[in-house]
Order: sequence, then structure tokens, then C-alpha cells
Amino acid sequence: MSTENLENITADKVVDARGTSCPGPLLAAKKAIGEIEKGQIMEVLSADEGTRRDIPKWCTKKGFEYLGTIEEAGFFKILLKK
Repeated sequence: MSTENLENITADKVVDARGTSCPGPLLAAKKAIGEIEKGQIMEVLSADEGTRRDIPKWCTKKGFEYLGTIEEAGFFKILLKK
């Protein structure tokens, strides 16, 4: 999915994990995923480089759809669909 398309997505749940380092953002995402329904979108905000790899792998393992990552100034927005 293009960055432009990703930017037009409105997340149902936003997890702000910018103040944590690995594995903090992934743990926050695991906790928050239970708060949304199947088909809804979650956005994970993280400044940790490892999260860019961890979230897509976790999505594959759990059967969620990794939509993509947007690079912002100093952090990443990672979008996925449950």
C-alpha cells in the first residue's frame, strides 16, 4: 500500500509506544489488539527501529494484515488490520 493510501486510513485504535524500546512497542500492541474487533485497524506509534520488523512478523504469526509503515520525523506509524 502506498504511503499516501496509508495516510488516509483512520485507525480504530492508536497505540502510542514512542516512549518505550524493544520489546515495549510489541508488548503494547499485543495488549491493545484485544480492544479492537476483527476487521478494525490499529496504528502503533514507535521510535524503536526494531518495531518495524517485529510488528509485521507478529502480524504474520497471528493472522493479522500488516498494512504498512509511515516514517515520520523521529518515529514510525505502523498500521495493521485485525
